[in-house]
Parts: sequence; structure tokens; C-alpha cells
Amino acid sequence: MPNDTIYLDNNATTRVAPEVFEAMRPYFCERYGNPSSIHRFGGSVASEIEKARCAVADLIGAKYRNKDGNATEIVFTSCGTESDNTALQCAVRAACGKTKIITSAVEHPGINHYLDELARQNYEIVKIGVDGQGRLKMDDFRAALDGNTAVVSMMYANNETGTIFPVAELCRLAHEAGAYFHTDAVQAAGKIEIDVDRDQFDFLSISGHKLHAPKGVGVLFARRGIPFTPLILGGHQEKMRRGGTENVASIIALGKACQMAKAALPDEIRYLASLRDAFEAKLKASIPKIRINGDLEHRLPNTASVSFEDIEGESILMLLDQFGICASSGSACTTGSLEPSHVMRAMNIPYNAAHGTIRFSLSKYNTQAELDFTAEKLVPIIARLREISPYWGK
Repeated sequence: MPNDTIYLDNNATTRVAPEVFEAMRPYFCERYGNPSSIHRFGGSVASEIEKARCAVADLIGAKYRNKDGNATEIVFTSCGTESDNTALQCAVRAACGKTKIITSAVEHPGINHYLDELARQNYEIVKIGVDGQGRLKMDDFRAALDGNTAVVSMMYANNETGTIFPVAELCRLAHEAGAYFHTDAVQAAGKIEIDVDRDQFDFLSISGHKLHAPKGVGVLFARRGIPFTPLILGGHQEKMRRGGTENVASIIALGKACQMAKAALPDEIRYLASLRDAFEAKLKASIPKIRINGDLEHRLPNTASVSFEDIEGESILMLLDQFGICASSGSACTTGSLEPSHVMRAMNIPYNAAHGTIRFSLSKYNTQAELDFTAEKLVPIIARLREISPYWGK
């Protein structure tokens, strides 16, 4: 990363940790054997994959090990989206003809687009709304559950606001209704504690590049005993659950990243929350008419979603970029016109605020000095944009 770059877009992707890169390096040119090979050179690689599988399981609280000591509930995939798609396919196939799927109105496209396909196959998709803080409307969720519910799929934490859903309670209620439960934990893994055994999730998705591993590797936790329908058919890899030669180097990297995340989790939660809170306090003290989005008591420690009223988020990002500051917008470009994101719309954030929403997402590599610099530069940026805004002061 260039020294003049301040990267505050870690919910989009993270840098690969140096220790993770060093762990994966030998698997390109030295230990390059195919783990499916019968010879020792490939077999030694297979054993390292199983160690990585156990490291992932340890991070999310999956305690089951088979007689060989392997964490067989962990399936390696290419990304969080593949894991999400696979989980939904497994659940609806295992649900024996049930046709209702319950999700939230603020899910990631990795869920939403697959559900669009299931809707075309005559599944009933019920999207539960959220309140102004991004919290799920629990009464609506309870009312939607019935004996025809095949699966409930709810994200663990929202990628835009950081709001954390009560996934343990959601899972319990889903099971009481006879439904499977899946959670997209792509934003939560490595940032807050996860315990799949305590909370009894059936399926859980992770993406490596959100916790300092490379892009192109993900995980699906699939609880043993639930019938599994592979999304990708091919060889015998992943115990017939995901065909294709394993992405060995990235799997090793993900195992190392999970090991590091577990060891540092309590300290990193405190550190990131302190950075976020100090940053938000500076913005509120120096810039009028802003709002902090999400559930301020139950959100990811690294995520600040800030709405600057009466200006466009894209303009803020362009001016921040001139100072080497990387963040992301809460708006999405839809059919050629800028519209607030589906998350902001679901929360009923006023249009003049939703349109000027910026997400700042932090990692352990960020510093207080970087956040102070960003807050300092935002003050004149917002003032300048409001001076030329046709909406400011109206």
C-alpha cells in the first residue's frame, strides 16, 4: 500500500496480513503438490489443508472433529457468495418440499440474487423489514414463520451500517418452526465472537478477503447430518461437497488469518471501537447536520456509517480521494441515476441524508492519526460541497 494512502474501506476488502502472505508463499513454488495426489509430496499438502480447516473451525466455534481429528463441517469455497448460494441450495433441497424462505430487506447481493432465482422457481421469498437503526422487525419475523418455512437466511452483521442482528434468537425461532437457519457472517468473522455450536446455526458463510486473507477463498460451515447438495460438481474434493482442485495457497492463508484473528479478537474489538467512537465524536463536534447510522449499541466495532445531509456521497468520496483517503458510499448507481442503497431505503433514512452517506470501515492497520487527518479534511470538504448544493439551507 502506498504510504500516502489512508484505507478506510475494509468492509469492501482488507489487505493481506504480512504473516498470512508468508504462510501462503511456499505453496506457489515449493509445496505445489496437488492435495488429491497419492504421493507424499501431495499428501503433505493435504494435511496442511486439514490444519487450516481446523483453524477456521476454531474461529467460529465449530468443535466437532471426526476420528482423524478433521473439522469436517468446514467446506472451502471460492468466496462468500458461493458459500451463500450453496447454503441456500442445500437448505431448500433438504427441506422436503417446503417453499417459503425468510430473509431480511438489507441482505447482501450474494443472498438477494440467488433468492431472485429461487423466486423464479416458485419459492415464496419473504423479506423482513428493519427500523431506522437497521434492527430487524422481530414481530414481523415471528409472524412470517410457519410450517412451510424451508430456511431462514439472515446476515450476522450488515455490511453498510455494521448493525448486528440477534442471530442466536433468530436461529432458535427458525428451529422451533422446523426451518433451517443460515447466516451470512462475511462481515462478522474476525471482528466479533462467533460460536456456531452454542447458537446451533445450520449454515454459516465466510469470505477470506474480509479478514486479511486473499480474495478467492471462502468457507461454508455446514452442520453434520444435514443433507448436502453441492453447487459445483466435479471430483471428490471437500468430501464430494465442492468439486475442483483446492485453492491451496489461499486456503492455507485463510487458516493463518483465522488463527491470528482468534488470538487478537478481544484487543482488536477494543482498539477498533475506540478509533471509531473518537472519529465519530470529532465529526459530530465539527460538522453540522450529520447522522450516525445503525444500532449504536449493537454494531461492528470497525464500522461508521455517516450521513452528511444535503450533499452527494460520491462528491465527498472524490474529494477525499484527492487526499489519498479511501472510503465508500452508501449510494448505488441504478439504471443510470444515483439512488440511495437498498439498506438506506429499508431504514427509511431521509433522502437528503441517505444520498450523502459514507461508510468508513477500519482495520487493525489503521491509526488514530489517520482518522484525525480524515476528520480534519472532511470539515472543509463538507463546507465546500454545501456551499454549492442547491439543497443546503432549504
